[in-house]
Amino acid sequence: ADIISTVEFNHTGELLATGDKGGRVVIFQREQESKNQPHRRGEYNVYSTFQSHEPEFDYLKSLEIEEKINKIRWLPQQNAAYFLLSTNDKTVKLWKVSERDKRPEGYNLKDEDGRLRDPSMITVLRVPVLRPMDLMVEATPRRVFANAHTYHINSISVNSDYETYMSADDLRINLWNFEITNQSFNIVDIKPANMEELTEVITAAEFHPHHCNTFVYSSSKGTIRLCDMRASALCDRHAKFFEEPEDPSNRSFFSEIISSISDVKFSHSGRYIMTRDYLTVKVWDLNMENRPIETYQVHDYLRSKLCSLYENDCIFDKFECVWNGSDSVIMTGSYNNFFRMFDRHTKRDVTLEASRESSKPRAVLKPRKVCVGGKRRKDEISVDSLDFSKKILHTAWHPSENIIAVAATNNLYIFQDKVN
Repeated sequence: ADIISTVEFNHTGELLATGDKGGRVVIFQREQESKNQPHRRGEYNVYSTFQSHEPEFDYLKSLEIEEKINKIRWLPQQNAAYFLLSTNDKTVKLWKVSERDKRPEGYNLKDEDGRLRDPSMITVLRVPVLRPMDLMVEATPRRVFANAHTYHINSISVNSDYETYMSADDLRINLWNFEITNQSFNIVDIKPANMEELTEVITAAEFHPHHCNTFVYSSSKGTIRLCDMRASALCDRHAKFFEEPEDPSNRSFFSEIISSISDVKFSHSGRYIMTRDYLTVKVWDLNMENRPIETYQVHDYLRSKLCSLYENDCIFDKFECVWNGSDSVIMTGSYNNFFRMFDRHTKRDVTLEASRESSKPRAVLKPRKVCVGGKRRKDEISVDSLDFSKKILHTAWHPSENIIAVAATNNLYIFQDKVN
């Protein structure tokens, strides 16, 4: 139940939220810099923990609905409270997280324990006062957006107008208004009239960071569609279609499976899209549809192991990818608790490991290398000894600083660049 299923920084990077398979959301807050240690940047400590979703049962279809949190998305902060969206397979909830450090006392009709008093015994009128108390962080569900998805929700994305958001499942994308919970607007529907003709499903979707009319969604066929909501109410016809033709020499039994896109992310600038498939991360320019401008091999050494990865179902793992704050570096996960970083300017890349041994405070991560066949050097790890049960699917990058969060099964690692 405590396996982490999503990680997300808020817009300032002061808060970091994780969701897990047990339906819990844990929010970490960055501590303020201490006066006696001004060089030491604030660490993240637990701020609030609450149960977001409970297991449910769909009696019509005789299906259990897992409580697992699929995605968390923060809303920009407008006042002292924080708001975030969390979703499991069927239901999206809007949570308000607020602080309380004062308690009202001196009610007339209630005593201090909250019990009602007998009105006939009240002889004097009291003025209620606010008394200081220990800080409490409360999470309250403000909206519940339910009953709009037949299939499993894989993505939610907040629009840049901050009035609407979308939720995507395998075959449909719905547009919601934050104020209206009982109806949504279906903007994409790829369900065929005959389900036997189904050839692809929606795997991820995201709004453009600046243009509220534009969004993208990716498919299990390795294609990305950019849609413009100004063109028509139902965005079944895309404005742009991004696809890289397959190299016939690389064609194999696994080609279709490994070309399925597991994550799609707009750059902060809105100029590029990044997609992650099983073996690669690709960066696309919005103005060039026929091929990506950059392709990074995440773990090409697994190409020879696809057969065994198919047998143990690892080939269906859905890895996420993230940009750093300036869109110059991208990060994604791999197996053996490895995660990869690619610098788009210098073209340098590095493999790092999130492990208990390397996570002592202030420890410096050493780059790891995987060797394929032949002689293995002392500091290399053989491709045959990789642990495929340890995988980093979920990562997040602080919006403005070099601080990253990496979820490795039920552990959350937070790394930051070295301070001199």
